[in-house]
Amino acid sequence: MNRSLTERLWAIALWVVVAFFILNLFAMIAAVVTSSFSTRWLGTWFPAGFTTRWYYSAWDEFQLDDVLIVTFEVVFAVVALSGLLGVPAAYAMARRDFPGKRLLMLLFLLPLLVPSITYGIPMATVLYRTGLGGTMSGVILANLVPSLPFVILVMIPFVEQIDPRIEAAARVFGAGTLRLFVHVLLPLLLPGVLAALLLVLVRTIGMFELTFLTSGPTSQTLVVSLYYAVFAAGVRAEQSIDAMAVIYMATTLVWLLIALKFVNPTQIVARAKVPAR
Repeated sequence: MNRSLTERLWAIALWVVVAFFILNLFAMIAAVVTSSFSTRWLGTWFPAGFTTRWYYSAWDEFQLDDVLIVTFEVVFAVVALSGLLGVPAAYAMARRDFPGKRLLMLLFLLPLLVPSITYGIPMATVLYRTGLGGTMSGVILANLVPSLPFVILVMIPFVEQIDPRIEAAARVFGAGTLRLFVHVLLPLLLPGVLAALLLVLVRTIGMFELTFLTSGPTSQTLVVSLYYAVFAAGVRAEQSIDAMAVIYMATTLVWLLIALKFVNPTQIVARAKVPAR
């Protein structure tokens, strides 16, 4: 009886902590959103009035049209390169055994496990020495470092779930490597490819450290521009910065919701390979 009571108390305490965390999270988001629409909000429970002019002000002041174009150019380039390089690499890792495979898997894990700032600074130094620092190409290469291993690690379970006999049957009927991959494997891997690439897209939009270290005036993504808007010298209206933050949150949230339409978390972690008979 005492043990059951203790477990219930621990469960109640856990739910109270979780509820408190969620409440604070939503309260902070609500405060930012409310501030972005307020005319004046000082020392009162509610703003004096509401307006949308801060969004127009932020759009003009921070040149958000150019920033959004740069953001999506970087994001879609990283997504495309991660898919073109990561899917074949995942297939090779799932289907082939070779010396040093475990070591290679460990190398793929390092950019995901190690804080990006630890390898971001030396990587940025190399990029600036080679003339790529501050350019779009440098930002794309920097974001590929964690994105490519992510795609490989997500795609390996999807490849392993495909029965190798399907590939063998296709080869018996005369399918070459390219036709086998395009007409047989790719349709079967499509849910995994969409899941991996959409998650890469969301990660790249929110990637701050690597983009901050390698971007220049013409290659800043939305999250870096938001940082400069907050900490750059000069007096700026708080509501205008909050409006920019809301635009960033909305952009990330939209893509995250799209990703969740295609992503099945159990598929990402599962390694239930169909046994050969």
